[in-house]
Amino acid sequence: MIDRWGRKIEYLRISVTDRCNFRCKYCMPEEGVAPLSHDDVLRFEEMLVIVKAASELGINKIRVTGGEPLVRKGITGFIKALRVIPGIEDISMTTNGSLLEKHAEKLKEAGLDRVNISLDSLDGKKFYDITRGGNLEDVLRGIDSALTAGLAPVKINCVVTKGFNEDEILDFVEITKRIPVHVRFIELMPLGEGNRSEFGFVSTAKLKRLINAELIPVEIKGNGPAKCFKIEGALGSIGFISPMSGHICSRCNRIRLTADGKLRPCLESETEYDVKGLIRSGADTQEIKSFIRRVILSKPREHRMYTTYHKHTKRNMSQIGG
Repeated sequence: MIDRWGRKIEYLRISVTDRCNFRCKYCMPEEGVAPLSHDDVLRFEEMLVIVKAASELGINKIRVTGGEPLVRKGITGFIKALRVIPGIEDISMTTNGSLLEKHAEKLKEAGLDRVNISLDSLDGKKFYDITRGGNLEDVLRGIDSALTAGLAPVKINCVVTKGFNEDEILDFVEITKRIPVHVRFIELMPLGEGNRSEFGFVSTAKLKRLINAELIPVEIKGNGPAKCFKIEGALGSIGFISPMSGHICSRCNRIRLTADGKLRPCLESETEYDVKGLIRSGADTQEIKSFIRRVILSKPREHRMYTTYHKHTKRNMSQIGG
């Protein structure tokens, strides 16, 4: 599973649904997106066929995403089925956290290792505004439930946008001093609704200036493209994911599977490969493995979001898989 640029591909992100109970402004339009029909969405059994084939090629990390993965019925059983696939060493989930209080303990028992929780504001009114209706308290209880269940490390993903939440950066840092969570500040990417002019870009360099403290480098399990640090004495850490200013593509180790059965070698590129059609045509394991190899070899060297060649993507993040 080595691509043309020498990168070891060992990580598969699976979007189990395009549906979400939030309407975050940088993720989808206010009216939402037209939901996929039942037949268009991959069945869990089909996803497991893909994972089994990919695991034989060296995929050992799975991240379950959405939309919001916890709105899909049967998600706990899916995690349990992933856990027993030979070669799969790490299973994580990205969630908005609003339903996590109900599911955290069962997910841990099923075999989920850890969670990333999307949270862009610690102010209830601002949170309601950016999510178009979300309740901050639901998410905070979800974080507590994840910590209690042992879904560690618990990471908080915060997309920073100028004029909206850059004034809350120190509040997020303060959380890491008090509880063992790992906040990752993410630069806004011009994908889908994130390309709208109302969202201003804030660079990692500016965030570090705002924090204005000694940052001690640390390694956090599954930190991926994040560069992680901690403040002296803190129980948690802070990290920076810099797709725009940091050019992180040289460390990319992943491919993505969309809810409608497309393998996507790069988040930004519109290039997709229809693995659902292959499976439903009766392909065997060897054919699926050969297909995945071709996808790996099609990975571009880097994304083009910071170039003049980048165009507004047809799919929003909720459709690609966050």
